[in-house]
Amino acid sequence: MIMPREKREILKEDIMPLDVYTKNRKELRKNIVNFKKDRRIALGPYATFYFESYETMLAQVQEMLYIEKGGDEQLKDELIAYNPLIPNGKELTATLMFEIDNPVSRAAFLSKVGGIEEKVFIKIDDQLIKAIPEEDVDRTSAEGKASSVQFIHFKLNDEQIEKFKLDGVEVEIGIDHKEYSHTTKLSSANLSSLAADFS
Repeated sequence: MIMPREKREILKEDIMPLDVYTKNRKELRKNIVNFKKDRRIALGPYATFYFESYETMLAQVQEMLYIEKGGDEQLKDELIAYNPLIPNGKELTATLMFEIDNPVSRAAFLSKVGGIEEKVFIKIDDQLIKAIPEEDVDRTSAEGKASSVQFIHFKLNDEQIEKFKLDGVEVEIGIDHKEYSHTTKLSSANLSSLAADFS
């Protein structure tokens, strides 16, 4: 089944007028928080994956427009920034955040994990799929310091997608960096929410 094209890309006509969004914001935000619940996966003490979708990116764009009130000019920039993070039907996309409250500990941690975005993987049964960092964003600086926010894609082939959708499949997500090595299993709620991202 092919999903409608607009589910892969946010278009200008998908955006609610600001007054309509403002009026319904509380309800909309409650709904998206609920939707995101099964798409959030914590890994180890600091890392959290937020798996993105058309819905999460649309909510993000609406919220940015609401906060900054930049109108059409801003909308153009937001669409350029967020549309690439909508899965294309053959992939999963995630925002990976390293969340450490203490600024000193955070800086110390990030200075040790340069290149960590290259060490992220998903394992479906025994098949390893390495994450591909978002291309137009350099997330590790020349001096080897990682950014606390990474955007990553997991590209799957047809066979892996079929497998992912099977009942009882084991899927793990992990990071294999010498300073941060953790894996965790996806729950059935995670799996059923993410399976919807494949066309």
